[in-house]
Amino acid sequence: MKKSLLALTTISAFSGLAHAQSSVTLYGIVDDGFNWTSNAGGTHLYNVSSGVIQASRWGLRGGEDLGGGLKAVFVLENGFDLNSGSLGQKNRGSSQGLEFGRQAYVGLSSKFGTVTLGRQYDSVVDYVGQFEAGDQWGGYIAAHPGDLDNINNAYRVNNALKYASANYSGFTFGGVYSLGGIAGDYSRNQLWSVGAGYSNGPVMLAAAYLNARNPNVGFFADNGASTAATASTNFISSPVYSGYASAHTYQVIAAGGAYTFGRATVGATYSNTQFLNLGDTATSGPNPKAYTGNATFNNAEINFKYQLTPALLLGAAFDYTKGSDVTTRTGTSGGAKYYQGALGVDYFLSKRTDLYAIAVYQKASGTDSTGATAVAAINNLTPSTTDRQSTVRIGIRHKF
Repeated sequence: MKKSLLALTTISAFSGLAHAQSSVTLYGIVDDGFNWTSNAGGTHLYNVSSGVIQASRWGLRGGEDLGGGLKAVFVLENGFDLNSGSLGQKNRGSSQGLEFGRQAYVGLSSKFGTVTLGRQYDSVVDYVGQFEAGDQWGGYIAAHPGDLDNINNAYRVNNALKYASANYSGFTFGGVYSLGGIAGDYSRNQLWSVGAGYSNGPVMLAAAYLNARNPNVGFFADNGASTAATASTNFISSPVYSGYASAHTYQVIAAGGAYTFGRATVGATYSNTQFLNLGDTATSGPNPKAYTGNATFNNAEINFKYQLTPALLLGAAFDYTKGSDVTTRTGTSGGAKYYQGALGVDYFLSKRTDLYAIAVYQKASGTDSTGATAVAAINNLTPSTTDRQSTVRIGIRHKF
C-alpha cells in the first residue's frame, strides 16, 4: 500500500510538469540607411548607419505556466550594428560591447503584476517614453538634446529589481530599484524610479520619476563589464550636460500624454532634469569648471502624427530645452537653450517592412555645460562647431 501511494504521488508530480506550458519566441529588428549631416565636427558628413528609427536587435522572449495563475518569464535582447556586425550598447569610453546590452531579465508574473530581476528600463522610459516623437517615428535623432532626460532610453539600469502592475481598467503603475553594489555604502550608485500611466479610449497619460546617485559612474557609464567605472573619467559625451559629471544625484521628473482623433494624434512631453550637488569629485566625476550647487533643464515637446493612409504615416515635432545658470567658485555660468524641429515620413510596404525619411534641425544659444558657447548637438551625432545642425536620414526597417 505504501509503495502504491509513493508511485501514485511520483506519477502525479511528473504529470504536472509534463502539462506545464512553456514557449520561447525569437524576434528582432534590422534597420539601416543613409544619412547626411550639415556639420559634424566642422564638416559635412555622408554615411551609412544602423538602427536610427529603431535600434537593430534580436532577442529571445519566453515564459512557462507554473499553474495557479503564476508564470515564469524572461527576456534576453541583443543590440548590434548591422553594417559592422559589432555588438551594441558599448561601455562608455570602451570599444567593448554587451552581448545582451538592451535587456536581460528573468522573473515571475501573476494577476497581481510582474516582478523581474536583471538589466532593464527605468520608469521614465516605460511610462513617458511612448509619447516622445523619437520613440514613435523620429528615432534617436529626434530625441531631446543628448537625451538628457533619458526618455529615449540612452541608458539602461543594471542590477535592477522591477515591478510592473497588472492593468486596472486602463491604469498601470510600477517601479525600479537598482542596488549600487558598493560594500559599506548601500546608497552609492543606487537608482530608483516610479511611474504610472492611464489609457482610456483616445486619451493616454503618464508620469514618472527617476533618481540616480553618482550618475556619471553608476548610470551614464552604462558599465556591464567586470571592471568598475571610476570617478576620474567623464562618461558623458554630449556637451549639453557633460560638464555636470560631478553631480552627486541625477533626478528626472517627466510627464506625457496623447489624444487621438480620427487619423490624427497630438502628443506632448515635459521633463525637469536636475544635476544635484555638483562638485562630488570623489565618488561621481571630474569637475574642471569648479561647479557647485545644482544645474536644471526644463524640456517641453509637442508632436503630431497623421495616418494619411493605412500604409503612410506623417509626423512633425518641436522641442524646446532651457538650461539654468550654474554657480562656480568665481560667479555664475549662463545656461544654454536648444530649439529643435523634426519631420518624418514612414511608408509601410507590409506589416513588417517599411521605408522612412526623417529630417531634424537644431539651433543652440547661450553657454553650455562645458562653459563654452553652446553648439548644436543632435542626439547621438557628432556635435556641430556652430549653433546650427541639420541631419536627414533615409532608411529601411524590417521586423521579424
